[in-house]
Amino acid sequence: MRDLLDFTGKTVVVTGGSTGIGNGIARAFRDHGAKLIITASRERAAYDTDMDGMDYHQVDIADDDAMRAFAAQVSSLDVLVNSVGTVVYKRKEFQMPTFRHVVDVNLNGVMHACVLFHDKLLATKGNIVNIASVASFRPTRGNPAYSASKGGLALLTKSLADAWGPEGIRVNGLAPGFVATKITAVSYDNPEINEGIVNTTPLRRWGTPEEMGQVALFLASDMASFMTGHTIPVDGGQSL
Repeated sequence: MRDLLDFTGKTVVVTGGSTGIGNGIARAFRDHGAKLIITASRERAAYDTDMDGMDYHQVDIADDDAMRAFAAQVSSLDVLVNSVGTVVYKRKEFQMPTFRHVVDVNLNGVMHACVLFHDKLLATKGNIVNIASVASFRPTRGNPAYSASKGGLALLTKSLADAWGPEGIRVNGLAPGFVATKITAVSYDNPEINEGIVNTTPLRRWGTPEEMGQVALFLASDMASFMTGHTIPVDGGQSL
């Protein structure tokens, strides 16, 4: 069983791998032997997370030209993890420029990454793991762009799995619930909101980026070799 999670000799790209869930996933693959290539939108010095041993690229996933240039630098690929994502609070997602930006990052950018790396994944019979959200399955009040983009991502995962399955490329997703990261600090650090989240989560706590990494490892490994097109909630039972 341990050998099935050995990614030695495998190359893994994690978009949005500098912080939060993406960094937890990147560290999981690194610690299981993979060669890690990660992207983020800011300079490396802007982040204080563990990126030791990872090949870092500053890339805006919503910038088509930048993504094409980045993909051209990756000679071979076994696993693509699309963890990049954004959300904008204070009802700003009801403003069309903000709505478009969130969808461009969370959905359109992910599709572009999948298309750009398709041929390299075909060559290795690799696979894709898309990081969706529990918002893929239900609305998030005040965040129409986030909900729409993550809902679209779950269906995009099914669509690509159906299209590319005959070629030997698996496409799955995981849908985190409330995970303690910088992007969720606005809720985690608010005692009233925090209590409400914990009380509506059967496991009575927040998740961790490391726990998301464990599920991503499973989905990308041969342990999930007969799985494709599924987005698995990893939410402590909160979506029940």
